[in-house]
Amino acid sequence: MASDYKTAKESWVSDLTGSTVIHINFVSSVALYSILLYSSIVSRVPPSWSKKFLGQWIILVFPLLLSMTVYANIPAFLLFVLLIPASIAPFFPRQYVSSPLPSQNPMPSSPQSPQISPLPAVTIYRAHMMLMTILGILAVDFPVFPRALAKCETFGVSLMDLGVGSFVFSQGLVSAAPLLKNPSHLSAPAVPKILTITRKSLPIIFLGLVRVLLVKGTSYPEHESEYGTHWNFFITLALLPILQVVLHPVVKHVPVALLGILVAFAHQLTLSFLGMHQYVLHAPRVGIISANKEGLVSLAGYLGLHLLGLSTGTIILPPSSKYFSRELRKLGHSRRNSDAQYIANALSAPREINHTAITLFSYTFVWWTLFYAMKYLGVGVGVSRRMVNVQYIFWVAGFNTSFILGYLLLHMAFHPPPPVYSQQSKLKVSANRIDIDLYQTLPVPPLFEAINKNGLVLFLVANVATGLVNLVIPTMYTPDPWAMIILGVYSLVLSSFAWLFRDKRLIRL
Repeated sequence: MASDYKTAKESWVSDLTGSTVIHINFVSSVALYSILLYSSIVSRVPPSWSKKFLGQWIILVFPLLLSMTVYANIPAFLLFVLLIPASIAPFFPRQYVSSPLPSQNPMPSSPQSPQISPLPAVTIYRAHMMLMTILGILAVDFPVFPRALAKCETFGVSLMDLGVGSFVFSQGLVSAAPLLKNPSHLSAPAVPKILTITRKSLPIIFLGLVRVLLVKGTSYPEHESEYGTHWNFFITLALLPILQVVLHPVVKHVPVALLGILVAFAHQLTLSFLGMHQYVLHAPRVGIISANKEGLVSLAGYLGLHLLGLSTGTIILPPSSKYFSRELRKLGHSRRNSDAQYIANALSAPREINHTAITLFSYTFVWWTLFYAMKYLGVGVGVSRRMVNVQYIFWVAGFNTSFILGYLLLHMAFHPPPPVYSQQSKLKVSANRIDIDLYQTLPVPPLFEAINKNGLVLFLVANVATGLVNLVIPTMYTPDPWAMIILGVYSLVLSSFAWLFRDKRLIRL
């Protein structure tokens, strides 16, 4: 009986062709609209309200679940429902919290370790990406989740295909932080760096191996054409930081975005002209290499996507989008770059948020242009998450930069800087008359900060919970009402887990 169900489940998730880019954008836009609603409400209620867990879950998490299930085929209706209260909120007075007067006797400055001020848009983007991932990995096992949003067999676009690519893009984005804090790290000896990053990646590799053993040992339904017989997404995630370090000598001389493009096209050349496309689709699984051909071949494509995420991190994480390129030009010409105090001062400078938004828009325009150009020219046949071809890489990069830009613009629009006190006159003045970075003081949903603090642990817990649910319940035959109850409880439990440990980091890699 179990064998029959396993076969039926594997057949149920096979040969899918996905949806359209516009449909995926509409479904995903619920994330933006939920932030629109949250920002509208928070800016007009007492600050204590924004710290209520249940209110955050209802506004920020539950709509995401609805968007990929019962409203997946009519996402515009859900967007309209979220827009109604958001459009009413501006008729109520805005709440302001004045900044305190500065100290009359400031403490003398002392050397600081470089720190990057958190950018609310990035925090929100990463939390939403994680939420869409952990909700999707269980929801996809129920019929209430449309098959058009499940992973495509070979070619096509879907929400689940987008999820894995977004995870890689996000990993690349945050990996920019160490390079921003110490650009001279690019010139450090390669072997010690590779050993250090490999040691940090070992826990992820271990999780990948454990997942292989559990899947094989429990007859859990699996889809070999996804990554291969033994390969899985954990292994890909663990190897990408190591490959990035290997490319450090190149990063010193080639812009990261250009390097990502070159890797993407080099990968496409191997697919189109060196036979890798046919190898992935038709080669029999007769050995350890061919058994895991999808995971091995797609690794280069994921590396290109990771580098595009890294390039995005270098422009939006520092105060100035030109900071990283400026520091790279100084490498080898001045010892100033290695001075911790100099870097700390540079990273604590006022954020040029308008210039960052313009630069991010230009990147977004380039990625979407390249995607539609590749699609029009037929390069790579179609979008393929299975091979991570060039169309898939530029689609995922364009989508992610678009949504980060959306979060950035929403924060700029709905949370204008409050009145503050000038250091010189001690008078309350308009924010645009003083030289401070007010943008980094804007509110971020505390639930999202909690999710980001322990994102890896939450992802692991979600995977374990998904496996347990599938072992206990025949999800494929579960009626929609029961499926929504299970998914609602699942999302509430995971959100509660993140909230419970919001003040503690459970794992440090």
